[in-house]
Amino acid sequence: MENRIDFVKAVPGAYRAMAGLERYVRESGVEHSLLELVKIRSSQINGCAYCLDMHWKNARAAGESEQRLYSLDAWRETHFYSERERAALAWTEAVTKARQHFSEEELVNLTVAIVSINGWNRLMVSFRTEAGSY
Repeated sequence: MENRIDFVKAVPGAYRAMAGLERYVRESGVEHSLLELVKIRSSQINGCAYCLDMHWKNARAAGESEQRLYSLDAWRETHFYSERERAALAWTEAVTKARQHFSEEELVNLTVAIVSINGWNRLMVSFRTEAGSY
C-alpha cells in the first residue's frame, strides 16, 4: 500500500500541531498503559493499520499481556480490564463512533461543549452554587 499524501511534507504545521497534542497527551498524567489501550481500540474501530501496528508494539514493549491485547475488541465480554479501563474504552468507542452522525466540525464543537459544561459543573458543584438564582 502506498501513501496517498505525505501529510508531514504537504502541511508541516498540521503535523507539528498533532505532535504537540501528542506530547501533551503523553505528559498529561494518564497512565501509559491506559493510553495505549485507548489508542489501540480507537485504531481498531477506525481501521488504521499503521496505528494498530505502532501501539500494539508499544503496549507489548511496556509489558501489556497478549491476552488483554487479543481480547481488546471484545473487552465487554471479559474480566481482563479494570473498571477504569472499561470506562475509558466505553468513552473511546462513544466518541469514535459518533463520527458517523456528525461532521468533523460538529464533533469537535460538541466535544468542546462537553468539556465546557463539565468544567462549569465542577465549579458550581465544588463551590455549592445555589440553584434557582439564575
